Amino acid sequence: MKKKVFSAFLAIFITTTSIAQNSEGSATDAGRIALNVVVADNLGNMDEDVEQALSEKLSEIATTYASAGSQADPRFIITAKVLEQSKSVTNTVPVMFAYNLKFNFYIGDGIEGIKFETTSVSAKGVGKSEQKAYLMALNEVDVNSDQFRNFVENGKSKIMEYYNSKCDFIIKDAQTAAGQYDFDGAIYKLMSVPDVCKDCYSKCMNTVPIVFQQKLEHDCQVLIVKAKTLIAQNQYDEAAETLSPILPNLSCYATADQMMRDINDHRCAVALGEAIAAWASKDVNATSSALSAIAADSKCSADANRIAEEVRAYIKQKENREWQFKLIDHNDKVDLAKRTIKAARDVAVAYATHRPKVVYNTTIISRW
Repeated sequence: MKKKVFSAFLAIFITTTSIAQNSEGSATDAGRIALNVVVADNLGNMDEDVEQALSEKLSEIATTYASAGSQADPRFIITAKVLEQSKSVTNTVPVMFAYNLKFNFYIGDGIEGIKFETTSVSAKGVGKSEQKAYLMALNEVDVNSDQFRNFVENGKSKIMEYYNSKCDFIIKDAQTAAGQYDFDGAIYKLMSVPDVCKDCYSKCMNTVPIVFQQKLEHDCQVLIVKAKTLIAQNQYDEAAETLSPILPNLSCYATADQMMRDINDHRCAVALGEAIAAWASKDVNATSSALSAIAADSKCSADANRIAEEVRAYIKQKENREWQFKLIDHNDKVDLAKRTIKAARDVAVAYATHRPKVVYNTTIISRW
């Protein structure tokens, strides 16, 4: 079965009135399960316009009972097939095509090929072409009926039952992936569980920080090795940038911190030489620029502060103004907070960018 994905993830809004045993909070709370709209190109008479119209009908079925959701798990799909029950062609001018069509709608697991729920609608369409007849019949399908409401509700309930029965396997698969250093894949598996599946969701969310920490610890060691290589190549600025995501809660932080001190000492020696040369000619701007590259915790900070005091006194005497200057502090709390935010953002961006491509089990889906 050839498939076409016309829209990304449509989240189905789940009211917990009928499924409160699985959801958190009161019966007025809401959760979301994502469905991916998939159209099977299973009929030769269906051109792109008909396929697009069918995709929009599937989207309408979801959004009629939904609002935009946060879940983005492509595992579960909503799809449809179109079957010709009868066809006739008139002898009139122009020729008219008349079809009796049966639309079968499905909600299921697109990866394992499990069909959760189905419903069917028959409709008639007449048009000057086969495509127009198809489109007319499709327009007759009323998604606002109780039939489709029940179709979606039943599908949602069965998806939740899936998570309840598979939760231990989901966590085990995630732990296995993390053990193979596929941390993004592990996080992806854990975070795909909808929050309406209370018990499974809680278990997975408790596992996410553990996997996240494992990822950071692994990345930390990789960054240490990379930074050492850069230092050996005298690329000190690049080495410092490589070490910057390493935060104090990681086991390799002490090593990274010492490496940063060594880098700062190297920078300090170079910058101090530039500052001394610039100050010898009383070039205040060049001296300030050189001093600004020296860290407060570097081994030449005392010499840098001595030169800074001389510059301050010089400006006060010559220009009668105060000169504001302070050596940079790599341990500043604000800087640490910014680094923490940056590290979290980088992980999130990498996770979204490298999300595994989903391959649907079209062989089984075609037999639904």
